[in-house]
Amino acid sequence: MENAAPTANGRPPPAPSRDASMEEARADRKHEWIRLNVGGHIFMTTKTTLTREPHSFFFRLCQEDPDLPSEKDDSGAYLIDRDAQYFGPVLNYLRHGKLVLNKHIAEEGVLEEAEFYNLRGLIQLCNERIAERESPKVTKHVYRVLQCHEEELTNVVSAMSDGWKFEQLVPIGSSYQYSNEDQAEYLCVVSRECLDRAAASGNDESSDRAKALQQKARRM
Repeated sequence: MENAAPTANGRPPPAPSRDASMEEARADRKHEWIRLNVGGHIFMTTKTTLTREPHSFFFRLCQEDPDLPSEKDDSGAYLIDRDAQYFGPVLNYLRHGKLVLNKHIAEEGVLEEAEFYNLRGLIQLCNERIAERESPKVTKHVYRVLQCHEEELTNVVSAMSDGWKFEQLVPIGSSYQYSNEDQAEYLCVVSRECLDRAAASGNDESSDRAKALQQKARRM
């Protein structure tokens, strides 16, 4: 390690003060923030956020790419001639990597902006959201069979939620009078309308059994 050059009086120069170091740190943080004027609306963010995707418009902007013409307004904000309404979801995507929209923002509008800014991850998210929205919603009835005692019937029916509905009650066991110790048992058939993919996840067997029990009950 080399020693600092002595001053005219033979003493080493004074070390930088703590206040000077703090001022340099503040200057670095200030330089990290960037102002964007998008369609007349000011947005503030950081270089770290804007450079999330290395092939994007914003990455080139922060690198001051000479092939990317950019102008600034009187306040020093970069001028971007795009719709500010759709820029909010774009900026939020750069911040946390998710596509978050309110009910007044269409995925197609954000997709247009994502393509303009060359944000490949956001393009993929928009296309997935559009495909999910436009996919046909095929529904079917799913049946379940619940076995319970007579005293439990009221609680079973009243506790049904999440779209389940009572369909039919099928008595099982002996048809003779039960003593105080024995209680009649029933099969309680319930159903719910759901998307086809949910029904195909393992409820088909229950549906077939419930339908068979309903047919049996009609013959009793």
